[in-house]
Amino acid sequence: MSQFYNLWPYLLPIVLLQLALLTAALLDLWRRPRTRGPRWVWLIVIVGVNLIGPLVYFIWGREE
Repeated sequence: MSQFYNLWPYLLPIVLLQLALLTAALLDLWRRPRTRGPRWVWLIVIVGVNLIGPLVYFIWGREE
């Protein structure tokens, strides 16, 4: 268990980044009237594919 506490300072920024991206992507999906593809698919991608899912949504999912 002490190994976890040694890694925590390195993992904390990654966890905070993941939570910020997840929140931003979900809010954007909620507010955006149209997306490329079904909204439920993007919801699964955002929530299910941790750090990469929100980035994929921001790059390919939003329709201008």
